[in-house]
Amino acid sequence: MPRPKIHDEALRTRLLDRTGELLSAHGPDALSLRRLAADVNTSTTAVYSLFGGKAGLVAEVHREAWRRFGARLAEVTPSDDPARDLVALGHAYRASALADPHLYGLLFGSPVPDYTPDQETREESMAAFRPLLDAVRRGVDCGQFAADPPERMALACWGQVHGLVSLELNGSLPEDVDVEGGYDTALRALVEGWRRRP
Repeated sequence: MPRPKIHDEALRTRLLDRTGELLSAHGPDALSLRRLAADVNTSTTAVYSLFGGKAGLVAEVHREAWRRFGARLAEVTPSDDPARDLVALGHAYRASALADPHLYGLLFGSPVPDYTPDQETREESMAAFRPLLDAVRRGVDCGQFAADPPERMALACWGQVHGLVSLELNGSLPEDVDVEGGYDTALRALVEGWRRRP
């Protein structure tokens, strides 16, 4: 008879989310295993059992950030209209960031000093970029977009949505701005600018 699991997936998720919140709000100095365990009403033994220690915890929260982000982008089903798909991917990007702002901030930098992502995490990050690149390539291949290098176009889209989402999450936009409407307009203008002209 197998031994029952002492620490379940729900506890793992709570620990990862709280780790993301501590790092995002207070920086790496705020992350102590004792504080983390107390915050989620468990023991440091649980953290060691699930992650092997602080280094394993940091690596796993970074992987988890990319997994959730990539999963949200992968929900956009490719259609016969790559331009529409790019707009949908842009909205999925924003939705993911708003759903997990404590993890979004960990995606594009080092969660703690001297941290280097492992191969699995690098693969997760590349997988998140792939739906965008695939949509751009389909648009170029079918003649919907101008024949610019797809990697350059995908990078431009990624940079635009990252900038707008970062401004929103940091509270750096004027209060009277229709953020969602402005975001949609910016996405559509970017995609429209790539359309092949007769």
